[in-house]
Amino acid sequence: MNPTTTGEANATVAALVREIAASHREQRGALLPILHAVQEALGCVPAEAIPVLADELNLSRADVHGVVSFYHDFRSEPAGRTTVRVCRAEACQAVGAGRLVAHLKERYGVSLGETSRDGSLTAEQVFCLGNCALGPAAQVDGRLHGRLDEARLSLILEEAISQ
Repeated sequence: MNPTTTGEANATVAALVREIAASHREQRGALLPILHAVQEALGCVPAEAIPVLADELNLSRADVHGVVSFYHDFRSEPAGRTTVRVCRAEACQAVGAGRLVAHLKERYGVSLGETSRDGSLTAEQVFCLGNCALGPAAQVDGRLHGRLDEARLSLILEEAISQ
């Protein structure tokens, strides 16, 4: 990407972030709703949004970055077309969540926190999906699945990826 294009893209991101911030500015604790709106609009909270938000909300860049990096739901890069979130809490770990994680690496080439090279799949971990009695559990594109094994996870992922 040439510098002109990069500058134009940054200006577009900045303008969008300022517009979103303006629509939430009067809310108490506006940063979280603004970050959610930015991610909804852009697919992530890009690094170039951090200084803009800091300026708009009269916060330090460190404050904004700290919130973005603390909450696992915020991404700095867009997710793949399909997202799988594997529960890594104790109940799911005890009944095989580790096997699901290993299967993602072996079959799809993605470790937790990564997106496949073709952009089709992002794998994430979450600590409790509230489905402890039906573990191991995972969420695929927002839909909760329980009593998973490697074969069932693959069936669910293949269907989601093909859509």
